[in-house]
Amino acid sequence: MNSKSRHVTVGRTKTFPCSYLDDQQEQLMVLQEDVIDVNLFEQLLALGFRRSGSMIYKPQCPQCSACLPIRLSIDDFSLSKRQKRTMKNNQDLSWKIVEHKTEQQYALYERYVNTRHHDGSMFPATPEQYDSFATATWMQPLFIELRLSDELIGVAITDVLPHSLSAIYSYFAPEYDKRSLGSLLILLQTQIAKMMKKQFLYLGYQIDESRKMNYKRDYRPHQILTQSGWVTEIKIKNQ
Repeated sequence: MNSKSRHVTVGRTKTFPCSYLDDQQEQLMVLQEDVIDVNLFEQLLALGFRRSGSMIYKPQCPQCSACLPIRLSIDDFSLSKRQKRTMKNNQDLSWKIVEHKTEQQYALYERYVNTRHHDGSMFPATPEQYDSFATATWMQPLFIELRLSDELIGVAITDVLPHSLSAIYSYFAPEYDKRSLGSLLILLQTQIAKMMKKQFLYLGYQIDESRKMNYKRDYRPHQILTQSGWVTEIKIKNQ
């Protein structure tokens, strides 16, 4: 550990009800410190950790191993037929990268969570809750804004690391759900990663048994972290 990472606190949370699987208990290994070098963080990403706010965590659940770290190799990734349609159907939208959070971004997040996730752990949305996972004391994420004319309709929060991007969270205007904006925001991050000459886009955890979390396998070919290391899943016929 280099001079920029000192006195890192390592521990485990108590078990608590899983946010994604009703019959499971969740437990996290957590690392937290005010200053963590981004190179170290990228190494931890490759070991299956994620960031929420300034805390770095990894599921260590007592009786479940459903959370599978998943990432895309940018040079190998290709669009499916469905993803090509999503890109084509949204050609009227524009996007830009913003280096700071705004009140307009939060207003959209609040509307998204309170409309689509009112039964989840993030409800009700508050500015403090938003900051608690979006920003870190040791890293400034990028905010990818998606607009229809001048209207902000989508945001992807993304960490930029030396060799990769890490998708933290995406949200969008609920009334545009037929545009598949969640998928579009992931596809935009693959494009930006390619523009930045990054090797990987980390997508967090794939949970096959969870309706909310099993969509990430649609991005192919993808890599899953196993006990033998990262394994590339063979590309199947495009949908």
